Amino acid sequence: MRIRQVIHAAVLPAILAPGLALATNGYLSHAYGVKAQGIAGVGIALPQDGLAAATNPAGTAFVGNRVDVGLTWFRPSRGAEISGNGAGLNGSYEGNDTRNFFIPEIGYVQQINPQFAAGVAVYGNGGMNTDYGTNPYRAFGASGSAGVNLEQLFVSPSIAWKITEDHALGLAVNFAYQRFKADGIQPFAVASASPGNFTNRGTDSATGWGFRLGYTGKVTPDLTVGATWASKTWTSKFDKYQGLFAEEGGFDIPSNFGFGVAWKATSALVLATDVQRILYSDVKSVGNPIGNVFAGNAFGTSNGPGFGWKDVTVAKLGVSYDIADWTLRAGYSHATQPIPEDQTFLNILAPGVVQDHLSLGATWNLSRNGELSVAYTHAFKKTVSGSGSIPVPYGGGEADIHLSEDIFGIAYGWKF
Repeated sequence: MRIRQVIHAAVLPAILAPGLALATNGYLSHAYGVKAQGIAGVGIALPQDGLAAATNPAGTAFVGNRVDVGLTWFRPSRGAEISGNGAGLNGSYEGNDTRNFFIPEIGYVQQINPQFAAGVAVYGNGGMNTDYGTNPYRAFGASGSAGVNLEQLFVSPSIAWKITEDHALGLAVNFAYQRFKADGIQPFAVASASPGNFTNRGTDSATGWGFRLGYTGKVTPDLTVGATWASKTWTSKFDKYQGLFAEEGGFDIPSNFGFGVAWKATSALVLATDVQRILYSDVKSVGNPIGNVFAGNAFGTSNGPGFGWKDVTVAKLGVSYDIADWTLRAGYSHATQPIPEDQTFLNILAPGVVQDHLSLGATWNLSRNGELSVAYTHAFKKTVSGSGSIPVPYGGGEADIHLSEDIFGIAYGWKF
């Protein structure tokens, strides 16, 4: 029966994967698991459910035997404004022709013995979507709507080892499945090493793997610390878009690491914080600036242009309070800006600029074995105003990009 549960945990979100699309801390999710969503993504030293391994696999040792199933509704609002352009691009554009996205998640944890626990977490790792019915590049001769759709699904089996009663190490292997498509950017294909594999090629997919290591432990009866590091996830290439992405369609998933602290201030109150670093610049298709194309590096070549993203640091602070059959949560997170002011032109397609999230959540303990959790997060609107953002060969001027988000999640957990 439990083997079937694990199989179902892996298969169901894979079936639903085409609904994935999100952009929070850059294009990675701000939280994994509805409980973590309600506390702004804090989880490195505060494991709460079967999705713990997505943040820190060592946490699998401390959540008990359980299955968690959740669904998140994600609604972004994104757009751009172009001004001062000599080629006719000026105007305001909304990339919201597709507005609603649904992101499934499942976590399963089994205590093998008092020292070891194993599990699997299946979740949307990240993504990005824009859908401009009015094409911002139509003055260049672009046709149809413009936009991109990136979806990343992780299946992460994990194992955790309790070194002592209060300290554990964990390992998760991240199997990745990602999908991508781009439409309506035909005029830029003249700068590609493979113009026929640049845009309007339909959806392509890629698979790959990486791993995550973690530690968590109590340094005092009331103070828990944690640390985690995830390798780059090495993936196959998007062959249909080998003329768009650097390294002939390469689009690996960036490495990241973080540290966390959780303090049990009273029997009911927990205060927790995480700091995370995401290394976007290590992936050329994400980190290379658009200016590379004017230095003789065509789109799709080994050092071709990307989105010009910088590495991101995310600070998260959360509080959890138990009252009767309820656990109430709240949290706030702030991320540094991944998109420089001189890189906004191409990022009209990928405006992952939000920096501040405010979250609220709750869990209702329905019985000894069942619990219902909900969470709401608002990512406040952020606008990055371009400065030297549109290259002179494209008519000059500035591109301003903006994004805000609303996120609602609901999950049910079974403890056995």
